[in-house]
Amino acid sequence: MTADLLVRNAYVVVDHEREIPSGWVAVEGGRVAAVGPAGAEPPADTTIDARERVVTAGLVNTHHHMYQNLTRAYGPATGGSLFEWLTTLYPIWAGLDSEAVYLSTYVAMAELLRGGCTTSMDHMYVHPKPGLIDAQARAARDVGFRFFGTRGSMTRSVEDGGLPPKSVTQDADEILADCERVVGAFHDPKPGAMTRIGLAPCSPFSVTERLMAETAELAERLDVRLHTHLAEDHDEHEYCQRTYGATPVEYFERVGWATGRSWVAHFIYPSEAEARRLAAKGVSAAHCPSSNMILANGTLDSAKLRAMGMPVGLGCDGSSSADSASLWLEARTALLLAKFRGGPGAMGAREALDMATRGGAQCLGWEDEIGHLRPGACADLVVWHADELSVAGGWSDPVETLLRCGPHQAATTIVAGKVLVHEGRFLGERLGDVLAAHREVSKALQRSAAR
Repeated sequence: MTADLLVRNAYVVVDHEREIPSGWVAVEGGRVAAVGPAGAEPPADTTIDARERVVTAGLVNTHHHMYQNLTRAYGPATGGSLFEWLTTLYPIWAGLDSEAVYLSTYVAMAELLRGGCTTSMDHMYVHPKPGLIDAQARAARDVGFRFFGTRGSMTRSVEDGGLPPKSVTQDADEILADCERVVGAFHDPKPGAMTRIGLAPCSPFSVTERLMAETAELAERLDVRLHTHLAEDHDEHEYCQRTYGATPVEYFERVGWATGRSWVAHFIYPSEAEARRLAAKGVSAAHCPSSNMILANGTLDSAKLRAMGMPVGLGCDGSSSADSASLWLEARTALLLAKFRGGPGAMGAREALDMATRGGAQCLGWEDEIGHLRPGACADLVVWHADELSVAGGWSDPVETLLRCGPHQAATTIVAGKVLVHEGRFLGERLGDVLAAHREVSKALQRSAAR
C-alpha cells in the first residue's frame, strides 16, 4: 500500500483507550488507512514529520454562533448578565445578511482550524434575511471544513414577551418550511459527509411551545438531530416557571425533546434528578466553559454528568461571549474547572481531551467516523505545535503536557485527508480578502446600531 499521506514520528493518541508513543498515521482516500508503531510505516506520496509532537483526532466543537465574531468584545455588552448581553446585541445582529454570515463563517472556520478543530456545529438562530444557512454551507465548502449546521429559530420577539426585536423572529410555519428546505438542500447522511444539518430552536424562552413540539416531530420524520440552549440561567428558570408552569427541563421533556436525538448547550442548572433522567434518555450536553465564566452565570458540572453516563462535548460558544474560538482553550479550561469544582483528581487531561474529541462526536451523532483515529475513521487529525519554551520539562506525559502547558495551536490540521493548516498557517488563499471585508461589515453593523 502506498498511502496518500503519512504523519510519522509522533506521539499518536488513537482514541481514549490507545496511545502509540512513537507512531504514525497513514491516510488514504480521505480516511485513516492504518496506524502503528515506528518501523512499520507504509510508503506515502506525502510525508509529514511530526517528531516530538502529539497527534490527535481533530477536535469537535459542539456549540457555536459563528456570526458573533462580527461583534467580538463589543464594549457595551461586556459587563451585563445573559439577558442584558442579548438585548444589547440583538439590534446589531438584526443587520445580518448573507454576506455578513458568509464572511463570519469563513473567519470562524479558519480560526477553529488553527485551534485544532476539524468539525464544528453552528447554531444559527437569528434570521433577519433568508438564505443564511445557505451562506454558511457555501463558506464551509470553500474552506474545506466539516460542518454541522443547525437551522435555529426564534418566534418570541420583545412584543411577545421575548428578548429580540421583531425583525429577527419568524412565525412557526415559515420556520418549519425552511427547516425542511435546508435539510433537503444540505444534509448529507452518507458516511464521510462534509455537511450535515440539525434543527435548533434557540431556547425555551425564545420560541412557542408549538414550535418546540413540531420541531421535534419534524426531526423524527427527517431523521436529523435536535439542539437548543437549556438550563443556562436563573432568569430562564423563572421565565419557564412563569410561562409554562415547569422548570426548563420539565418543559423540554413535555415537548418531546428528551431523546437520544437531542444535545443541549450549557445545561448548568438542572436538578440532579433532572440530569439523571436526561442522561438515561440519551441526551448529550455541550460544555462551554469560557463563555459561561465570562457571563458569570455558572458552569456545567462535566465530571458529574459524565459519571451519570451523559456524553459531554465542548463548545466555543459565540465569539461575542467567549471572544475566541479555540477548542484547545476550552479543553484546558474544562480541565481546570473540573478540578476547581471537584478537587485535583476530578479530571485529568485525557478526560478533557476525550470530551473535545469523542464526546463532541457523540453529541453530533457522528462517533463512528470522527473523534478518533482508528482505521476507517475520517482523516481529520491535528499535529500539535510543541513550543520548546512552553513545554520544556514536559516530556514524561505528552497528553498532560498538551492540555496543561501552552498555549497550544495546531502545527498541521488535516480534514478529510487534506492539509488546511501547515506550520500554524491557514492555507486558504482568500483569507486576507475575507478578513478585510469582514472588518468593514463588522464596523458597518456596529455603527448602524450606535445611531
